[in-house]
Amino acid sequence: MKTINNQVQTGEKVEVMALFNYSQVPCQPLYFRKRGEEEVEITETISERIKFVGNSAKHIFQCVVGKLNYQLEFDATSLAWTLYEN
Repeated sequence: MKTINNQVQTGEKVEVMALFNYSQVPCQPLYFRKRGEEEVEITETISERIKFVGNSAKHIFQCVVGKLNYQLEFDATSLAWTLYEN
């Protein structure tokens, strides 16, 4: 696994490997990959919450990769993951 060296563009779409229905947590992101780059392991998930936007739900995860903080959003309607740098 590589650490992230490039800046994250605001609202960048990423591919995510996640576990669903894992223990008491309904979803747990494990890795993400920006387009054309290698997988990056999520060191820790700090918090998760759900935000309702119209008829859709966005699952928001505060994550740590090494010493960097990120926010991953999963749109339950489009099934797309979006990465934000904190």
